[in-house]
Amino acid sequence: TVGLAAGLAMTGRIVFVYGIAPFVTMRCFEHIRNDVCFHRAQVRLVGVGQGLTYSGEGATHHSRIDIGLMSALPNMTVVCPGDPHEARAATIASIDQPGAVYLRLGKSSEPEVHTGPITPFALGRGILMQEGAGTDAHVALLSTGNMLPTMVSVCARLEAVGLKPTMVSMPTVKPLDEGLIDAIASPGTTFVTIEEHSHLGGLGAAVSKRVHERNLSVRVQRFALNDDYIDYAGSHDYLRERFGLSPDAIARAILDRLNG
Repeated sequence: TVGLAAGLAMTGRIVFVYGIAPFVTMRCFEHIRNDVCFHRAQVRLVGVGQGLTYSGEGATHHSRIDIGLMSALPNMTVVCPGDPHEARAATIASIDQPGAVYLRLGKSSEPEVHTGPITPFALGRGILMQEGAGTDAHVALLSTGNMLPTMVSVCARLEAVGLKPTMVSMPTVKPLDEGLIDAIASPGTTFVTIEEHSHLGGLGAAVSKRVHERNLSVRVQRFALNDDYIDYAGSHDYLRERFGLSPDAIARAILDRLNG
């Protein structure tokens, strides 16, 4: 299917390929690398069930490394919308994007976090949802994909104890909005990255790379999945709880780090 999509794209079409996230990225990886990315074909790979969304189906249906896998390919843009408004805007924006695009989506009935259409919206740009305040224990929360509602819940818990974090949604992981990272990196800030992906190759890794390269005076605290297979099953919320990705667990860990 991906090879056929690449051929259609080379005739001037913009082609969308839809499937479960681990299947559309991993089962046909060589075709994506050789047929799509090498030829800069305008193919949009739409993967549903990001992260642990297919929680009860087991490890074969979990998409835990797809951001890293797709980000490693030249000529590939990696987009992880956080809610239906971001998904709609990203899909429209992908039409004019050169090369390949990976759209990493949820499953269905994801909550709307933004109150309406996002304007302006551009691939490669983060969305500053709230500017933080205060120099003591300043926290900047950054999320990608389906962890956007969780980030908002974490922010509310931190505000309840007197903090006012910066909040940034990063619907594009590659290319990362490095300008926004630099802009919010005031000295002493703690960057907190939140994602439903392995801690290898995802948002946290990309942000850490930028912090290191620019020698930014900030700390990075990453919340992500461990580098391991999941050999148990349960609801989506249950798996998140096991990995410390619930709002309560994240907020507690941030406060422990700040007070440590």
